[in-house]
Amino acid sequence: MADVASCLLLWSSLGAQLTTLSTPPCLFLPTTMEDVTKVAPPLLERRARQRQPTVSVLKSKLRQGMTCSVPKVRSTLTGFFPVVRWLPKYKLKEYVWGDVMSGLIIGIILVPQAIAYCLLAGVEPIYGLYTSFYANIIYFFMGTSRHVSVGIFSLMSLMVGQVVDKEMFLAGFDLNEDSTAPGPDVFNATLGTNLTAGTFHSVELMGMQCGKECYSIAIAAALTFLAGIYQVLMAVFRLGFVSVYLSAPMLDGFATGASFTILTVQAKYLLGLKIPRHQGYGTVAVTWFNIFANIHKTNVCDLITSAICISVLVAGKEIQERYKDRLKIPLPTELVVVAGATLASHFGQLNSQYGTSVSGHIPTGFIPPQVPSFSLMPQLALDAIPLAVISFAFTVSLSEMFAKKNGYTVRPNQEMLAIGFCNIIPSFFHCFTTSAALAKTMVKDSTGCQTQVSSLISALVVLLVLLFFAPFFYSLQKCVLACIIIVSLRGALRKFKDVPAKWRDSRSDAIVWLVAMSATALISVEMGLLVGVVFSMICVIFKTQNPKMSLLGRANDTDLYEDIEEYKNLVPPPRVHVFRFQAPLYYANKDAFLRSLYKGVGVEPFLELTKRRKAEKKAKEMSLKQAKVNGDKINGEVVLGLIQRELDFHTIVLDCSVIPFIDSTGMATFKGLVKEYKEIGVSVLFANCNTSVIDTLQEGKFFGKNDEDMSSLLFHTVHAAVLHANSMFVAAESRAEDSVV
Repeated sequence: MADVASCLLLWSSLGAQLTTLSTPPCLFLPTTMEDVTKVAPPLLERRARQRQPTVSVLKSKLRQGMTCSVPKVRSTLTGFFPVVRWLPKYKLKEYVWGDVMSGLIIGIILVPQAIAYCLLAGVEPIYGLYTSFYANIIYFFMGTSRHVSVGIFSLMSLMVGQVVDKEMFLAGFDLNEDSTAPGPDVFNATLGTNLTAGTFHSVELMGMQCGKECYSIAIAAALTFLAGIYQVLMAVFRLGFVSVYLSAPMLDGFATGASFTILTVQAKYLLGLKIPRHQGYGTVAVTWFNIFANIHKTNVCDLITSAICISVLVAGKEIQERYKDRLKIPLPTELVVVAGATLASHFGQLNSQYGTSVSGHIPTGFIPPQVPSFSLMPQLALDAIPLAVISFAFTVSLSEMFAKKNGYTVRPNQEMLAIGFCNIIPSFFHCFTTSAALAKTMVKDSTGCQTQVSSLISALVVLLVLLFFAPFFYSLQKCVLACIIIVSLRGALRKFKDVPAKWRDSRSDAIVWLVAMSATALISVEMGLLVGVVFSMICVIFKTQNPKMSLLGRANDTDLYEDIEEYKNLVPPPRVHVFRFQAPLYYANKDAFLRSLYKGVGVEPFLELTKRRKAEKKAKEMSLKQAKVNGDKINGEVVLGLIQRELDFHTIVLDCSVIPFIDSTGMATFKGLVKEYKEIGVSVLFANCNTSVIDTLQEGKFFGKNDEDMSSLLFHTVHAAVLHANSMFVAAESRAEDSVV
């Protein structure tokens, strides 16, 4: 009793201070002399924050946006064109050698890849050179990354090619490169479509008749324009958070599945087969079926050339990886293979004598610019969305990765603007969708690149090819280009070896990778992206619906409480259950929260109340019978006393430290807990709530009118809540003893 009296005296001395708090104090009501000697936790007081009216905020922002001044114009210019800021500070002697070397090497790599990836995009080789040239120039002016190589990318080329082939098929063009009618053993038969074999087929576009080459690049340019518009809009409206939903395992699996699709699409060139690209789902399965069905038509010359080129390319890559510390620059294996194969094809007359497919005439110079076809855009609007998202996701992630590695910062929003204009402007010059490419970016970083001046050098190399050397690639076999594409996929296909390690590190990430990869490879690239995003989000939702829940115990005589199942030598506080829920509490997981709480404390209030009511009813009936036998008067209080069941705890403390937020359903769940457990004589207290949870509870009047019950329900620490619970229980018992006396 003396301890209780000292507690009440201490509480009365603090009463004046505690009444000024807008959030609950950390109540410290000691129950033993040992607790009296401890220092009470600090009292916290919320800051009073006043929100400005929305109208005044909008007026202020409009006023700032409409004002014009020289500093603001300068800031806008340097923000939109970062080159204005860093180019005057360019350290010529320190940077020029690394930029020139990396620019030359990337330019040498770009030329054969630009020609090769046009096989994926379904357009003529000259347009790949245009794309690489313009993208490097524009990113030089607008990019904030010093190392990212923006240009033609295999994944983007594949996605563009699938859209191009689909629209060409719907327009009635023959997808077979040599304009021969597909045989009966090939899937994707005409199905009644007006495919004209052996005759010239054209469609009207922008007031003129457009043939196969013209229509394919028109589709690619319109698709690229739309993708760029989407990216700029995402930058203007600050929608970069969309990339959050593209998790690293999902993107990795998507890229691997797309790589397998690229390999499948290019396999026919290795064998010299004339098979049109499959339209619709199941490209990988259908294409391999067609390849094996037509395997007897293999061109032996193409097969031998492919075997030689793959051997040389793989050997060059292996030497490069094994001796990368000794080699100062990457081996130009692709350029050597292209040059050698072109000379062999030209002087050996492989096309005329053996019927091999060659690149054909690549003109020099530039084609006059042309506005993208707006009549095609309505049917391409949906197809451009995955292109825009994937393009900016790869660009922003690579920019941030290499900026962190080299010790500088990039602006993600400006990166979205840069890649958006790298698609919008080139679409007027017969280009297709671009993105940052990991392999070329790594080459730039390893060859001493310092700034985006290297992009200018790469663009100059491509320009030389466009102006002078393009016609020399006439005799280059398409199987050689396919070999370059397939060998470049080695890194992505090696990801299969990492699956066991991924499984050991995180099973959920490994499953996301496998699902995204399988859906991309077996269904389609677009569906693979959609399935990967949806499945990764489902995994997150599943985790929030099945979070870890635990009862806490106290470490020795400290105020530290942790999971009893995870740590040794923890003692649960007497007659108090401390429960922790490690997830947000919202409509989707409130049932899981309640089930775990009932299981943890061992008492479900509704069932306990039902048992007591049944016991009370039974006790009343027995009392009535006994009263009839004895002729006594029934005492209701005696009956109630008989049916009371003593629980092994009197308080539940909810540790909310790992609950980031709650919604209205979560708040209603808390209200129901307090009410239901109160009916069976158990108090529910809350500890470690963050300000977001507290604000939600206050807005829902959880603590009563004017938050009058806040100080008795909410505590800043678990230990304070436990001490308060014990002190209230001791006080209640003392009052019960006094009432009995």
